[in-house]
Amino acid sequence: MRGMEFMMGMENDPLIATIHHLMDFPEEVEKVVSTPARAYVRDRKAMASTPADVKEVHGALVFEIDMPGAKNGEIKVQVEDDHTLVVSGERRRAEDKEAKYQRMERRMGKFMRKFPLPEDANLEAITAFFQDGVLTVRVEKKPPPEPKKAKTIEVKVGGSSEG
Repeated sequence: MRGMEFMMGMENDPLIATIHHLMDFPEEVEKVVSTPARAYVRDRKAMASTPADVKEVHGALVFEIDMPGAKNGEIKVQVEDDHTLVVSGERRRAEDKEAKYQRMERRMGKFMRKFPLPEDANLEAITAFFQDGVLTVRVEKKPPPEPKKAKTIEVKVGGSSEG
C-alpha cells in the first residue's frame, strides 16, 4: 500500500503533469503515431483517470463513476467478453480561439473503465443513469438456483418378477 500512497501524492507534481501533457496528443497526430504500445498507454491512462465506486446493494452491483463535464452522448456502456462491463467515452474541451490558457488542469480526452462481472450477473437487467456528473450503472444479480428436490421413485410391490 505504500507504493499507492506514494503515487497518490504525485498528481500535483509538475513532472507528472508534464508527462501527462506530453502523452495527450491531438487526435489527428494520434492517428498517425498510433502503435500498440501507445494504445496501451492511452487506455491505461484513461482507466486511471476515471474514479469509480463499486458496491453491492439489495442483490445488485452498483457502479458509481465520476464523469464531470461529460455529456450523455459522450458516454458508452457495454458488456464485452460475456462478463466485462466497459464504460467509455470522451470529454472534449470547448473550442475558444480567443482564449490563452494560463493553466489546463481539467481532464479532457478519452476515458474508460473495465469491471469484471460475477457469473451470477444478470446481463439482461443492466441499467445506466447519468446525473450531476456521476454515471450510475446497476447490474442485477440472478437469484441463487433453487436446491434440487430429491426425486422419489415409486416402489412397486408384486408377486412375480417379469423379465
